[in-house]
Amino acid sequence: MLRRTLRPAFRTYNLQAKYSKWPSLRRCYATSPESESKAQQAKLDSKAFAKTLQLPGTSFPLWANAKEVEDKYRDLTCDSLYRWQWENNEGPLFVFHDGPPYANGDLHMGHALNKVLKDMINRFHLLEGRRVHYVPGWDCHGLPIENKTLKDLKVHVSQMTPSEIRKACQATASKEVESQKAQFRTLGIMADWDSHERTYRTLDHKYEMRQLRIFQKMVEKGLIYRHYRPVHYSPSSLSALAEAELVYKDDHVSHSVYVTFDLESSPSEALQPILASQPHVKLFVWTTTPWTLTANMGVAVHPDLVYTVVKSTSEEEALQNTVFIVAQDRLEHLDDITGPFEVLAQVPGSDLVGTLYRPIFGTLPNASTAPLEVIPSSHVTSESGTGLVHCAPAHGTEDYQVFKALGRISNTNNMLCHVGRAGEFTEAVAEVVGNDSAEKLVKKSVLKEGSKAAVDLLRDVGQLVKIKRIKHRYPYDWKTDQPIILTATSQWFANLDNIKDDALEALQEVAFIPPVSRNRLEAFVKSRSEWCISRQRVWGVPIPALYESSTDKAILDSTTLDHILSVLEEKGTGHWWSGPVEDFLPPALLESTRTQGLNPSEAFYKGTDTMDVWFDSGSSWSMLPEMGVGRNAEGEARWHHADVCLEGSDQHRGWFQSQLLTAVGSASEAEKTSSPYNMLITHGMVLDEKGRKMSKSLGNIVSPLTVINGGKDKTKEPAYGADILRLWAATVEYWRDMSIGPTVLAQSAESYRKIRNSARFCLGNMGGVAGRPTLEKVPRAQLNLTERYIMHELYTLEQTVLDGYTTYNFAKVANALTHFTNITLSSFYFDITKDCLYADPVDGPTRRGVVTVLEHILSSLTKMIAPILPHLAEEIHATWKGDGTSAFMTPWTPLDTQWSDPQAAKQMDLYMQLRSPVLSLLEQARMKK
Repeated sequence: MLRRTLRPAFRTYNLQAKYSKWPSLRRCYATSPESESKAQQAKLDSKAFAKTLQLPGTSFPLWANAKEVEDKYRDLTCDSLYRWQWENNEGPLFVFHDGPPYANGDLHMGHALNKVLKDMINRFHLLEGRRVHYVPGWDCHGLPIENKTLKDLKVHVSQMTPSEIRKACQATASKEVESQKAQFRTLGIMADWDSHERTYRTLDHKYEMRQLRIFQKMVEKGLIYRHYRPVHYSPSSLSALAEAELVYKDDHVSHSVYVTFDLESSPSEALQPILASQPHVKLFVWTTTPWTLTANMGVAVHPDLVYTVVKSTSEEEALQNTVFIVAQDRLEHLDDITGPFEVLAQVPGSDLVGTLYRPIFGTLPNASTAPLEVIPSSHVTSESGTGLVHCAPAHGTEDYQVFKALGRISNTNNMLCHVGRAGEFTEAVAEVVGNDSAEKLVKKSVLKEGSKAAVDLLRDVGQLVKIKRIKHRYPYDWKTDQPIILTATSQWFANLDNIKDDALEALQEVAFIPPVSRNRLEAFVKSRSEWCISRQRVWGVPIPALYESSTDKAILDSTTLDHILSVLEEKGTGHWWSGPVEDFLPPALLESTRTQGLNPSEAFYKGTDTMDVWFDSGSSWSMLPEMGVGRNAEGEARWHHADVCLEGSDQHRGWFQSQLLTAVGSASEAEKTSSPYNMLITHGMVLDEKGRKMSKSLGNIVSPLTVINGGKDKTKEPAYGADILRLWAATVEYWRDMSIGPTVLAQSAESYRKIRNSARFCLGNMGGVAGRPTLEKVPRAQLNLTERYIMHELYTLEQTVLDGYTTYNFAKVANALTHFTNITLSSFYFDITKDCLYADPVDGPTRRGVVTVLEHILSSLTKMIAPILPHLAEEIHATWKGDGTSAFMTPWTPLDTQWSDPQAAKQMDLYMQLRSPVLSLLEQARMKK
């Protein structure tokens, strides 16, 4: 055995010369008189020697055309397999709930990674004998689809009726769904793709009605309310946004301004003589949003800060002989702004409260001149600015909260707001700056030319001290990648203060991969007190609220919703836009209106807001109970609707959170607070090989379709096929950001080649394949040391792989498989067994022992690679068994513990230490020939 262990690789060239000295082969070349004629014939037959060997034979090709193989086995291992396992598997239920990708555009690498990870999990559980429930979905409403529809039609939103827009958007979304579905299939994802019942779309009628029922339950619990207040608003989307729809950019540039407000009077005894003796006493204020100064309603100071009254000695016109007030702790940081000065007095912030000042634009013709007041606020700090904060409650959350707490805002008329739907100054700004000056602002974007025009007005009134360009963190609309504003609008909100504790409690039962992602989701839930759920779009699920025409008062209660939802159930949500208001008035309200002699269509109107798309997708958990796979389904003790959800890290603020909030928010008082999911798995972003985010501008986008099908230049962008892309997904540590590119893909292709060649070697030498007779297996006790060692290594590998799959650590699986096929098999076992396989008697005990091990290797290897490389697994299975079944139709039965043989491993370790130097010496001897 040791001799065979150390023997160098068998070479099929110069076979006669190489083996003429070996007794086992010498008889093939005997030159007795009886065989001379045969020998002479053999000289004429160049393959005579080869015919005496058991050379490998298999139809399994060394290289396969990926497209042909994957096309051949796709239905068997995807659609048909899903249906078969659902109808035939009798094991425990496994529910993987699919987060719906947005139905817009071709797949990117993040989509591919996401779906492949999900599929590997599903296929592993299928091999365990479980019934896998996986229903792919699509998020179909919202702005991107509406914008794409209008762009394709080359019309403006104002040129179409809501019903026309919705019909066109539905067609667009449906087309995009079909396009993405076809692309997902090329990845080898197991699902019943053509079944309407086993896929879902948020535009499906049943889906929309379930969502509205969830909304109704939240209304009944008092969680839904309408309010006029500042919200994140996207001029580029023409809609309010929730915090979850924002991305923050650290390199946003703003042109901040230092401005002054003229004091009129003050209750402060320290200030009164200064006001009497100095012509210009001013409050010194800094803001990054000069356009909000038209909505100024106060200046805030911190009562506990000390403020300094200084007189400028600068010769700059804007500061000359000016007395201004600034926080003492900020003076040294403002040298470049204030210039030289002398200190006149110090005043505690509490003494400044109640001081009156003139409106900053008050000197313009016909401008507002009503004095405004300095107010106290704890949100003022001495860490930035001047220690005095300009307050515009319509454009700042903290400003709004302070004014509301002080009782200065009681209705919408108490709040100044001059910004329209497109983020432009409206004509109402004339109330502050006067009609003449308003012409310089009206219809101009507050983020662009409107802001510049506001700065020009500040310069005109002599209140502009300095403009300073700053780079800072600023929120952007994550869909349009454009900056947003804070502005007051009437929106619908969900009160989260009443449910966040229950939501956090429910998360305690949830497992997280990686564990640190728990902190991220919990932090998002803790930080939110409300959720702005209304959007100013047409393409979406309506918020079915009625309004009294005379007061604009909203009517939204359980009784009204019962009637409205019954109408929508029958006629579809599109009827909300096309149907008359009378259809939606409950019978009692309709009769009461007519009794009063009022025309219902004039007395009431329908709201036009639609729901946040996160509410759409966040309601998806509700379909699982209807499908019979939710909590406690099929008599199993299941405490959650879904066993696993897996999405990118951005979904902690999105789908992971919205599922949790809608589930907890709609639960009845009698229900135990629980999460809709049992485990959340998070993956990172896919970057290019240099670690950069992929973007069109950088030209570094790697498309999954190009990886699979190849690019225009196949030498630079080969057609790798889906399995190699899947193998890449398995090798990366998906819970971190990961890279992909030519080098990484080439490495994956090489790993795939090693696995494929290992299977080919087994198929080429095993019995019962390619017409060879089936050989009797050798019992473990009769196996040689090398075979027992290899079986021990195979058993160890399988245990490692099982642990990797069970913990969803696919990199552990892929690395172990690559090492085993590359080192243990290719470089060692296959190398030393070729002599025996090719030259020993077919049914000799040693050869049968090797073949027995090869069968074990191929059987285990096929199961181990199947979740990652389904097409290859099916190709191996078809070549070996040829029975038309799928490799996944027989459960994975791991090797028995009898194959664990540490003693064999210990013995072989001694021989392996000898093998390397011996092989090195043999190679040196060859080189000397």
